[in-house]
Amino acid sequence: MSSVPFHYVDLRTFCYATEDEKRVEEALRTFLPEDWELERTESEGHYGDRIVVLSARIENADDVRHVLSQVATLDDIDDVRAELDDRVDDNCSFFLTFDKQAAFGGEVRRGDGITLRAKVEAYPAKREKAVANARELLDEL
Repeated sequence: MSSVPFHYVDLRTFCYATEDEKRVEEALRTFLPEDWELERTESEGHYGDRIVVLSARIENADDVRHVLSQVATLDDIDDVRAELDDRVDDNCSFFLTFDKQAAFGGEVRRGDGITLRAKVEAYPAKREKAVANARELLDEL
C-alpha cells in the first residue's frame, strides 16, 4: 500500500450516559495510532441525558495506513469490497461502521457504534472514480 487514495479519515463514536467514557475511548483507540489526540464534545440527548462525542481526523498518510491496517483485519473484508457501490456517496466519501463493544476488546468487526468516513481522492471528483480508487485500495489490503 504505497499511496493512500484518501485525503483524510474521520472516526467518531458516541458515549451515552450509561457507558463508561474511558472504555468507549479505548474502543475508538483500537483504530488509531498510539497517543492520538481525540476531540471530545459534550451534547445533550432528547431527555437531557449526557452524550459525549469522541472523534478523530487522520490526515497524515502514515497514520491513515495505520487505520487501514486495522480495517484490513476484518473477517468480511471481501463483503466490504462487494458493497463499495453502496458505501461511497456522491461526495466521494467512503463509509463503514464498526462494533463498539468488539473494538473495546481489541477486535475489529463490522457493526454499530463507531463510524469511519474517508474522503476518497478522485480526479475528477466523480463517484465512479472514487469507487474505483477505493476498490483498488481494498484489493491491496
